[in-house]
Amino acid sequence: MTLHQYDRHRDDSHDHGSELSEMQLRVRALESILTEKGYVDPKALDFIVDAYETKIGPHIGARIVAKAWADPDFKRRLIENATAAVGSLGHAGGATHLIAVENTPRLHNMIVCTLCSCYPWEVLGLPPVWYKSSPYRSRTVLDPRGVLAEFGVALPPDTEIRVWDSTAETRYIVVPMRPAGSEGWSEEKLAKLVTRDSMIGTGLALDPGAAAPGLAAP
Repeated sequence: MTLHQYDRHRDDSHDHGSELSEMQLRVRALESILTEKGYVDPKALDFIVDAYETKIGPHIGARIVAKAWADPDFKRRLIENATAAVGSLGHAGGATHLIAVENTPRLHNMIVCTLCSCYPWEVLGLPPVWYKSSPYRSRTVLDPRGVLAEFGVALPPDTEIRVWDSTAETRYIVVPMRPAGSEGWSEEKLAKLVTRDSMIGTGLALDPGAAAPGLAAP
């Protein structure tokens, strides 16, 4: 089972049967017990959940990438100082320094954290399971092309692959290449082509022709 398949397996393993997965049921039970004992404030939990569902997540990063695709001046500022550029859009930054790295036909970037699982959660939300796994953290540095192949990404042999190691102070976001066929699209529409994996570097932006119905035409 590849890294990507492992991630999908965890997501899909409880699609049948109970509406909630075993893990979700356990979380609900633990939440109830902690609430009854007064250790947890339900309002605080609701605030955290709402933050990750609406204010923090890969949709934020997708909007940033879409703006970079549509606005050359913003892309320049994003590459020069991603922390400031993202802040100019009204997105709250953390205590870390954010760096944006741009993919080109000659260069493909990937993000990893070899020591633990540092991740640009302010713009991408919670990290996927595979990002935190030891195989990804070690193999991405040793064999990035092989890891990309497991994610279904095949790059030309002459494309350089550059791996960026996140730290507690510095995080990275990949600006994937804008796919052909998206000329004239609005930022909102472009954002729907940007995937979480493409902003980590383990995927590419979606092909407009193969995207969800209604996206193919400008």
